[in-house]
This record gives sequence, structure tokens and C-alpha cells, in this order.
Amino acid sequence: MRNNEMPHAPGGPAVNKDDEALGSPFVKCLLRLIRTQDSFGLWEGHSDAELLAEFIITKQQQRAVPFGGDPDPDALWRLDMFYTAVALAIEERSGVSTSPTIEMKPVGASGGWAFCRDVHRFGFETFRKLAEAGTKLVDDATAAIEA
Repeated sequence: MRNNEMPHAPGGPAVNKDDEALGSPFVKCLLRLIRTQDSFGLWEGHSDAELLAEFIITKQQQRAVPFGGDPDPDALWRLDMFYTAVALAIEERSGVSTSPTIEMKPVGASGGWAFCRDVHRFGFETFRKLAEAGTKLVDDATAAIEA
């Protein structure tokens, strides 16, 4: 890996930039979270769209991912970053301390991942769908807190 490459580089076709979705409060929170993990400054020259490109998984790419076996570390990273950003955004909006409660590990004697078989395919078709999914989770949680 060269010095300026992301450890979680996007593997699919170039994604269409969506400034409105990239500017949403949830996506900004996700980007802050991702950038805080760059302790060596390797991602400094990367745009927001480049950093989020790994979250974009087309239907064709999803179909190409086989079931079974351990999930790709990149899929687990996407899942962790997404739900950690949801927790951070809820905390920012509500003032209530939150944290994600997802712990991904194999279960059972076989070490299978049967309880979350689609974790291998975790991602979104567009930046807009990424923003909408995160925003909906944050909206629903903050509404429940306020109720």
C-alpha cells in the first residue's frame, strides 16, 4: 500500500458526487468520524466523496458477494463506522450520551455469521441513500428520546 492510499479503498466504479447528500448533518458526522481515524494524515488529500466511496455498493456488486465465510474486514468497518456515526449524531442532537451496541463476532461452534448473513453486503447504492438511512435512524432515535 502506498502512503496516500486508504486502507479501505473503494472497489467499485466511480460514484456520482451528490453535494446535497454529502452536506447532510449525518454524513458530515460520518466524515468527521472517518477523518479522526487518520492519525498519520494519509487521507488528507482525499475528498469527502472519496472517503465515503466504500459505502457505495451497487446492486450488481451486492449480488457478486458470496454468502458464507467470514465477512470481509471492509464490510465490518463500514458497518462499525455507520452505526458509530449514528450514535454520535444522536448524541450531538439530543445531548444524551450514546454508543453503538453492535459487536460483530462469529457465533456457535462453527463460528458462523448466520445471525447477520447480509453483513457481507452492507452498503448503500448512492450517497443520497446513505444520508437518508443514517438520518432516519437519528431522527427516529431523537424522537423517541424527546417523547
